[in-house]
Amino acid sequence: MTERDTIAEPTAAATTVTAMDVARRAGVSQSAVSRVFTPGASASKRTIAKVRAAAEELGYRPNRLARAMITGRTRIIGLVVAYLDNQFYPLALERLSRALQERGYHILVFMAENSTEKVAEVVQELIDYRVDGIVTASVAMSNDLTARLLALGIPVVMFNRGQDDPRLAEVTSDNVAGGRRATEFLIAGGHRRIAHITGWQGSSTGRDRAAGFRAAMDAAGLAPVAMIDGMYNRDTAAEVARALCADADRPDAIFVGNDHMAFGVMDALRQGLGLRIPQDVSIVGYDDVPIAAWPAYDLTTIRQPVNRMVAATVDALLGQIEGAETPGKVRIDGPLVVRRSAHLPEGYAPS
Repeated sequence: MTERDTIAEPTAAATTVTAMDVARRAGVSQSAVSRVFTPGASASKRTIAKVRAAAEELGYRPNRLARAMITGRTRIIGLVVAYLDNQFYPLALERLSRALQERGYHILVFMAENSTEKVAEVVQELIDYRVDGIVTASVAMSNDLTARLLALGIPVVMFNRGQDDPRLAEVTSDNVAGGRRATEFLIAGGHRRIAHITGWQGSSTGRDRAAGFRAAMDAAGLAPVAMIDGMYNRDTAAEVARALCADADRPDAIFVGNDHMAFGVMDALRQGLGLRIPQDVSIVGYDDVPIAAWPAYDLTTIRQPVNRMVAATVDALLGQIEGAETPGKVRIDGPLVVRRSAHLPEGYAPS
């Protein structure tokens, strides 16, 4: 056997299949093929079936990069998130992704440490990817970075975070009202020695919920037992709770800045100090993530209206992309969800 016998002869170079080839095979126009492969564009079920069958036969794949170069639109949204430990963010991320897909967009997710420098590095990568817009979740942005994105014409929406710059769109729950509502509930339950383990005070959400707590306490003529930053970290919050409740002079109630920290607080009090909830200490959280309803926690909490927040975020971002809407500050009120982690005031019942 010779070398020639063992090596196949090279074949003619495969030709690139074009949209026009698919159109001819399917018996439709080239514009119909374009509509079938353009997210959000309309085409009849019959046309879609014919075009996709022809594309499958011919091995056609649409060149989205080429289309992006022609249109200037990638239909990709960059999402910058600092952490996913808090159960609220994976839930919000899933719903954001679905909502954007329904509008013909896809998400490119980048993780970033919650520091100005790291966030700026990630945003530069997103700029290089030529994303159509950016959503930031659980991260803070500097005014310089905001100004740069605005100068480049890249739409941005902050999700569950805020900033003073009036040009920047943001969507949050009404954190001040929520913090006040949680505290008023504890006061109505007869509590007078109330502490607040705050969310990270470098974030607008942490500051606003703390402001609501202070407003309710001031209105009732009460002084907080303590206000200590839990950094949105479960272990940090648990350590703070153990220190607060280590002796008989402990608070009789704690408003915790989010559910993720509240779970750590409840575990620390029960397992570390042998305290009963709510008989010894009432606990109220913020977010109403699915775990809050588990019997092990049964946590009274302020619900972040995630579906409405996601819808408002998508509308604000695509409104900017499509030039139909100017940015704004959206605050969405969330209800108190009453369970059994805190004393029930008269007239209240578990949800």
